Amino acid sequence: METMESDMGGTMKTSANNNPLGIFDSGVGGVSVLRWVRRLLPREDLIYVSDAGYAPYGNRSPHYVEERAIRMSRFLLDQGAKAVVVACNTATVTSIATLRSLFAVPFIGIEPGVKPALAVTASGVVGVLATTETLKSPSFHTLINRFGKGVRVEVQGCPGLMEQVESLAFTAPKTRDLLDRYLTPLLEKGADTIVLGCTHYPFLAPLIREMAGDEIRIIDTGEAVSRQVCRTLATRNLLTCSRGPGAVTFWTSGSRGVETVLSSLWEEAVTVKQIP
Repeated sequence: METMESDMGGTMKTSANNNPLGIFDSGVGGVSVLRWVRRLLPREDLIYVSDAGYAPYGNRSPHYVEERAIRMSRFLLDQGAKAVVVACNTATVTSIATLRSLFAVPFIGIEPGVKPALAVTASGVVGVLATTETLKSPSFHTLINRFGKGVRVEVQGCPGLMEQVESLAFTAPKTRDLLDRYLTPLLEKGADTIVLGCTHYPFLAPLIREMAGDEIRIIDTGEAVSRQVCRTLATRNLLTCSRGPGAVTFWTSGSRGVETVLSSLWEEAVTVKQIP
């Protein structure tokens, strides 16, 4: 798994330590990262933004995704965010360099976990499930060229899968049909390791394991990204000084229905504020 940390911005003042950490995604999939961040950093105040009104990013142009990523980042910085986690593979591969050039705070992005998958595959074949835009991006191909020597990486775009997660249809017949269509070619090519290249897909991991078999390794990047967030805040002297539990605030550009979905994925009733 490749995580990325901003080299921009220099050292922030100690007074910023107790400012919140911002996290955004095109929809609700980034909650899979948010849960890991909360687990590893229980005292940090967190802000999660779901850009559901403009989702999905995965089948949009790079220019469109970059524009939305800039808007979401600006919103989080207006809320006082001391660092921003781009909890979306598509937004990371299309926009992270631009975000780091525009803003002074650290940005931590996410990419498909190709590197750890290569370390554990026994068959020498790794399958990647991801959005179309992620798989087309130059940075994804750079990732494959950098770490994929000696191993065959088979990729599979997954139109419609994100929408099933957004609908909480984790085990619905349509979800099973889509996964069968996307997993079968990878398994037939000998993949023994499946990389979940979208932050929505970890919520489908139980079904993927059921359909692919217990012997198939599944690589989820949420934990590794969260550990990188910890390292980034520690290195920048940005870890909170608070002794109590941190708060979590949810925002969305989408409809009120997002509140039900976020509450289900967060496993706790939440109030979601509307982005002005």
